[in-house]
Amino acid sequence: MEFLIFLGIIAVLVAWVIAIYNKLVALKNQYQNGFAQIEVQLKRRYDLIPNLIETAKGYISHERETLEAVVNARNQAMAGLKAASADPSNGAAMQELASAEGALGSALAKLNVVVEAYPDLKANENMMQLSEEITTTENRVAFARQAYNDQIMEYNTYRQSFPPMVFANMFGHPTDATLLEFEDSEAIQAAPKVSFD
Repeated sequence: MEFLIFLGIIAVLVAWVIAIYNKLVALKNQYQNGFAQIEVQLKRRYDLIPNLIETAKGYISHERETLEAVVNARNQAMAGLKAASADPSNGAAMQELASAEGALGSALAKLNVVVEAYPDLKANENMMQLSEEITTTENRVAFARQAYNDQIMEYNTYRQSFPPMVFANMFGHPTDATLLEFEDSEAIQAAPKVSFD
């Protein structure tokens, strides 16, 4: 009888450890899928940028430095995405992607300022359509990034809680996953300063 109770306790413990393992795997798969959704939107954005540059080139050819900055930033962002896609759990790759995306956002903002100075370009149907598609894609990226970060938080919270933290290293989950925060995140979250001086 005691032996059966002992076997029952062992069976419950094994089932409990298996449940922890399965939950860690499921949460990791969820955040990796979340990153795949970001990847889809970023690739769409990267594909739109050459069309934007080509449309703008005819109107602002003497703004070559601005156009080249956008192209270079796009290329760096694509390289960052490739590195992060290879291993979304690599914190350094995620930081590299975030930095490259910040640089791309900055370059696109400068291009938008230049476009504003050219009414014919701003009114160009292709430019308006591309700008709208990029804006829509930016919104999709933001939504996908928020969903991804939520999944990362869920994974990290579970991984850091007891008892999963005891087994996480043994099951191949040695570190927390890294949030994807673009450089403008702090600026967006900061309250605006108002002064009447």
